[in-house]
Amino acid sequence: MRIVFGIHVKERLDLRKILEEEVIEAIRFPFLVVKKQGKYFYQKRLQRGKIEVCCELRERDIKVITVYWI
Repeated sequence: MRIVFGIHVKERLDLRKILEEEVIEAIRFPFLVVKKQGKYFYQKRLQRGKIEVCCELRERDIKVITVYWI
């Protein structure tokens, strides 16, 4: 499935110093996935800490809504 990044997410990536590749890796190889209110939250441990990626699964792609450190 294709992973789509919106303008909001790209701003948050820059602000929080997280790479797109790290987000993609979190979605493909998470250590935890939680579904809440129709959204999926993928957690990934990185060398610099843990991130959580909030996504919406759509028919043809995965839309990344936001990403943050936890």
